[in-house]
Amino acid sequence: MKFSQFGTKFTSGAGILTLMDDLGNALATGGDDMVMMGGGNPGHVPEFQNIIQKRLQALAADKQSFQKLIGVYDPPQGEKVFIDELATLLTKSYGWDIGPENICLTNGSQAGFFLLFNLFAGDYGDGNSKQIRLPLAPEYIGYADLGLCDDFFISTKPQIEFLDDNFFKYHVDFDNLHIGDETGAICVSRPTNPTGNVLTDEEVTTLDQLARQHHVPLILDNAYGVPFPGIIYTEAKPVWNENIVVCLSLSKLGLPAVRTGIIVAKKEIVSAVSGMNAIMNLATGSFGAMLAQDLVASGDILRISKEVVKPFYEEKMKKAVALFQKELKGVPYKIHKPEGAMFLWLWFKDLPINSHELYERLKKKNVLVVSGHFFFPGIDPSWKHCHECIRVTYSQDEEQVARGIKIIAQEVREICS
Repeated sequence: MKFSQFGTKFTSGAGILTLMDDLGNALATGGDDMVMMGGGNPGHVPEFQNIIQKRLQALAADKQSFQKLIGVYDPPQGEKVFIDELATLLTKSYGWDIGPENICLTNGSQAGFFLLFNLFAGDYGDGNSKQIRLPLAPEYIGYADLGLCDDFFISTKPQIEFLDDNFFKYHVDFDNLHIGDETGAICVSRPTNPTGNVLTDEEVTTLDQLARQHHVPLILDNAYGVPFPGIIYTEAKPVWNENIVVCLSLSKLGLPAVRTGIIVAKKEIVSAVSGMNAIMNLATGSFGAMLAQDLVASGDILRISKEVVKPFYEEKMKKAVALFQKELKGVPYKIHKPEGAMFLWLWFKDLPINSHELYERLKKKNVLVVSGHFFFPGIDPSWKHCHECIRVTYSQDEEQVARGIKIIAQEVREICS
């Protein structure tokens, strides 16, 4: 069977497809022995799940709410009450000059980025073509295949700062960040998936200034960040203005299955995305918005992020880092300074094999990680650093994570010996 150019592109070995396929099949092939350290599935936070369970029971018990939950199309912009309450919360808490016209929902953040990226990049029909600029690679695996054309991304290699205790940190290399007419939008995740890097407030301000100078939007992917779910272990100010598109999600708060992405932008962008929603989906799903509506209306979503979700992951991160430092002692390794999200980014400089081979070897040992080479869209793949890193998640069961860390360390030690 022969597919169109679109069909061929979206069925041809995308990194995110490989990742999700592995995650879906891992337990079936590895049974209970498979250690799941590859995906971004959030952990099960008991206190948060108890809150959501009670909210779901209340919705199911109320006939009118239940009918709305399962039997009514929302507008293409998304569930109206949720959007109204969120606009009020963001204005009251952070002084953002927004109203409901500045917010729309999408069926998951991945769908939202597909719409946003292709809104600003690709063929403009006037002989010009634009790209999405990623000012800091490595960057999220899920971006790489969202474009409808080739050469969709331009990326800049990071500056690397070496820190004590085998840590390092990536910074935006502004000296080599050249933005020209080819740029349709600038995008960065904060915290960065896969590394847990959090751009400083100064870096975000400089990117915003550059975006304004070149008349392009700055897209901030805050799926793990502020204001919620707030999985950030350093200082980071929530920021928005009419030239910034802030993307949020309910997934990492603890609701990945409801597929609710949130876009905060100037009303022209919200109107455009809402129209695209109508064409592609008719409407966005109500489930996530209705589940989270009371948390937003009360402001509890911010408190829960700070007092429940963030400490849950921060404790897991500290345990995972300590165990890696113990198990990898004597092996050449570095860990990106973990400032947020739910991942550790390990760099094995001069590893005798590449990261994909390491991934395959670990999978045979029933440990699932992600090869780092998937996270460098728009970077020359000959850069050796692309093939020396892996991403691991510490969000799952602590005993399983500890077992996986020991197996990773044993395998790397054996390779390097």
